Amino acid sequence: MKAFSEFHPAALLTYFLSVLIVAMFVSNPIISLLALAGASLFCLTLTDRQEKKRDIRFYILLFFLITVTNPLFSHSGATPLFFINGSAVTLEAVFCGAQIALMMISVMLWCKAYSFVMTEDKFVFIFGRAAPKISLVLSAALRYVPMLKRRAREIKRSQKAIGLYSSAGRFDRVRSSLRVFSSLISQSLESAVETSRFMKAQGYGEKKRTFYHEFRFGVQDLVLLLISVASLSTVIIAGGFHKLDFFFYPSLSGAGLSPAAAAAYAAFGIISFLPFIVEIFNELCWKYSRSKI
Repeated sequence: MKAFSEFHPAALLTYFLSVLIVAMFVSNPIISLLALAGASLFCLTLTDRQEKKRDIRFYILLFFLITVTNPLFSHSGATPLFFINGSAVTLEAVFCGAQIALMMISVMLWCKAYSFVMTEDKFVFIFGRAAPKISLVLSAALRYVPMLKRRAREIKRSQKAIGLYSSAGRFDRVRSSLRVFSSLISQSLESAVETSRFMKAQGYGEKKRTFYHEFRFGVQDLVLLLISVASLSTVIIAGGFHKLDFFFYPSLSGAGLSPAAAAAYAAFGIISFLPFIVEIFNELCWKYSRSKI
């Protein structure tokens, strides 16, 4: 269990909403870099070595793809670098594509971290009493994709073990993929029936139904909640006074580094790197405790 996951669900939800709102809606290179750096470091503590390698390859490829694609469709800008079929590829369009890539990748990484930390039991705990059916549907949807990916890998490994992937031909790969898909659908349908029976046995849908949970709101949760709200408010105030504005067209220009902008950068940097700091601090405390045994 990761240390950051042990915070109260309400504090965690407030934290992730604060980070995602800024990362999605503030188009500023410094904000995007802070969001990407914080999300990358946090995800490094959550994933294993193989998943780290896959993520690095995927996100680097996605970054270059978006950065290169944007200048091919947007020819605005005052600084042409070169021409392709008479159309200018401008420096501003390249930087704008890089900014779009940074925002997209950072949001994807924060959503991935959210899926690790905010499990379905935490989501149901927050919204279960107010909207039990909606919370159940959303909780099931959030966990369905990673669950299917995990089951697909298990089925593929099992089929490899009995020699169904012995041929390297394209037709054999397609047939094997269809076989995996068929087994996956069968397992999913069977799991859905078992889940419905289990929910009925547990009394889901009854009017007088109690909920058991082990979540307790403590001082550390209050601190996380206050830091998240204060950081989000600082960024919103600075953005409202146009202190975080950055323009790509017709030329690269920004609002400059004012005290309000510096405060917003510092505030967002704190909440971006907070999960990584918590994980490192917990790891150091654990190693120190083991050394004293």
